[in-house]
Amino acid sequence: QVQLVESGGGLVQAGGSLRLSCAASGRTFSSYAMGWFRQAPGKEREFLAAINWSGSITYYADSVKGRFTISRDNAKNTVYLQMNSLKPDDAAVYYCAAGHTLGIHTYEYRSWGQGTQVTVSS
Repeated sequence: QVQLVESGGGLVQAGGSLRLSCAASGRTFSSYAMGWFRQAPGKEREFLAAINWSGSITYYADSVKGRFTISRDNAKNTVYLQMNSLKPDDAAVYYCAAGHTLGIHTYEYRSWGQGTQVTVSS
C-alpha cells in the first residue's frame, strides 16, 4: 500500500487560488490512479478529480470542472490539485487517494491521506 501526505491547504480569499500537493511513499506510485476528494462539515465526502497512472486521462466533477486541474509527477511521487476561482463553498478538508481504477467513488480507492484544510473567505 502507498502512504499519502497532503499539503498546501490554507486560508484564501474568494476568487483566489491554491495548489494542493499529495506526496506518496513507495516505488509503486506510478501504478496507481489518483483522486482528490473533499469533505465539508456535516456532508459526505465528495469526488473532485481523478487521474490515471500516466496522467493521460483526467476526470472532473461538474462542480469543479474548468476551475480545478489535477496533474501528477511520477518522478516526484506527487499528485497536485490546482484550484482557481475559489468560492466559499469550496471550503472543506481535501483528501487525496490512491487506487487501481480511475474511479469517482470513495470505495474505489485503497489508500487515503490525512487531509488538508482549505478555508475560503468571502
